[in-house]
Amino acid sequence: MKTKKIIYKILLIALPLVWTSCSDLLDVEPEDRITKENFYKSESDFQAATGPLYNKVWFDFNDKFYYGLGDGRAANLYAPFSDYVYPFTDLTETGLTGPLVSAWGSLYNVVQQSNNVIIGITGSSVNDNIKNKYIAEARFMRGTAYWYLASLWGDVIISTDPRELVKNPIVNKNPLKDVYEFAMRDLEYAAKYLPETAGQSGRLTRYSAFGMLSRVYLSYSGISDNPNSGSRNQAYLDLAKKAAEKVINSGPYSLMPNYADLFMIENNNNSESMFALQWVPNGDFGVNNTQQAYFALSSDITGDDAAWGYWTRASYNVLQEYESKDSRRKATWMGNKDHYAEIGKANGGYTVDHTSDFLTVKKGVVGSTKDNAKITRMNSALNTYMLRLGEVYLNYAEAALGNNASTADALALSGINKLRVRAGLDPKATLTYADIIHERRVELCMEGQYWYDLVRRSYYKQQEVVNYVTSQNRGTITPILYDSATNAVTVDATKSSSSRAIGVIDATIFVLPYPESELVQNPLLRENPVPYQFTEERIKDLF
Repeated sequence: MKTKKIIYKILLIALPLVWTSCSDLLDVEPEDRITKENFYKSESDFQAATGPLYNKVWFDFNDKFYYGLGDGRAANLYAPFSDYVYPFTDLTETGLTGPLVSAWGSLYNVVQQSNNVIIGITGSSVNDNIKNKYIAEARFMRGTAYWYLASLWGDVIISTDPRELVKNPIVNKNPLKDVYEFAMRDLEYAAKYLPETAGQSGRLTRYSAFGMLSRVYLSYSGISDNPNSGSRNQAYLDLAKKAAEKVINSGPYSLMPNYADLFMIENNNNSESMFALQWVPNGDFGVNNTQQAYFALSSDITGDDAAWGYWTRASYNVLQEYESKDSRRKATWMGNKDHYAEIGKANGGYTVDHTSDFLTVKKGVVGSTKDNAKITRMNSALNTYMLRLGEVYLNYAEAALGNNASTADALALSGINKLRVRAGLDPKATLTYADIIHERRVELCMEGQYWYDLVRRSYYKQQEVVNYVTSQNRGTITPILYDSATNAVTVDATKSSSSRAIGVIDATIFVLPYPESELVQNPLLRENPVPYQFTEERIKDLF
């Protein structure tokens, strides 16, 4: 975990309404600035300490890995010249793949910064009710980071005190099931002690924790000693339902009426957003959202040279998912003749003008500083969704389906049909797994989610998922024609297909390699995991 940088100073950030500045990480704990003795004296100190947990520590995860892995590895995305996408799409990543190394470091930055905050606040003399709320915020972040680490690497190191790793960086990793349980305990604590409503725009609520728990319970329900068991643990399916139901029936969140509006800067921290990374308008590198630079089709959109998305394209496989009237396609992918009023406003909007044989990314592409003063070069200022209400509806539906072939559960149908009707589609009368996974793929496309859906399925139907990934035919580049008006994709018979080399598709694709630098520094990562010793009881009075 790069132990020379495990101890971080507490990152200060101004928090009037939105976070506006953030100091750099240091290699060592400072002796002349912020210390436990002169900080953590008030609630405003707690706000300052937890502020960077919404941006700075996630930067290297968000920059390229968020979508390169979540969408690229799932074959939503085709980017043959982007080395932050194609190693994942082609299943050829190694422990030296740059975004993989950066994501590991970023997720452990989240863990250790959260640990620092928890340790600092725990030792404060401030009232326990206030302390618990901000400890819960840090534990939400730590639990979420561990869900990602478990989903990606399986067995990883559980750490609650970075000082211990500085003393001894050569430690055993812990097994997948223990990492999941650790994440659940953190999120259960957060669900108990986070506030009912956000104290500031963009902050977490206890319903954010319930929503994340619905995801984690759902994933954990499929884990057993047999990855082809074909069934999931009913107790955890029931917990996933209960957690999602808490959000749906009691939470303060509601769907935005128009799907495309979710991805407008002016709608940051909207009614559907439950946890989003908060990037700073005009902020320094490290608190900025760089994604538009990697997605934008051309400088006509960004108004500067940071527009490298011409070859970052929708895969043929994902385009086949969209129904003819599904408005989510245009909000996610730019096709020829698509018009976007919010881009190039001074010229009456932006109309895509290129051949009909490819689509580039729209979600996350917001225009230039002329369209919105918050946009600057390599900073879209758009929040990154980590959890929103639409996903919780989908989580509930999948948990309600459980081990059955279909479900007519009223709340499951209500949630998914709200998403479908918003997208301009007809409602469903019953739901199968195929219905739910289809909705997940198109609803959350280019939000870094679909690979984790496949991993979750692989916990109990591994061979089915291996067969599915094989059927995506990633080694063949199929020439297409796309009709943007009807969402119709066809094979262009006038052109020949071509091929590219991809990795072996088998059970190994569901666990990423550890960064090579970590293996060198901590050879115990190569050894079998050691059970984690839990020291606190799980919270059992949430439902």
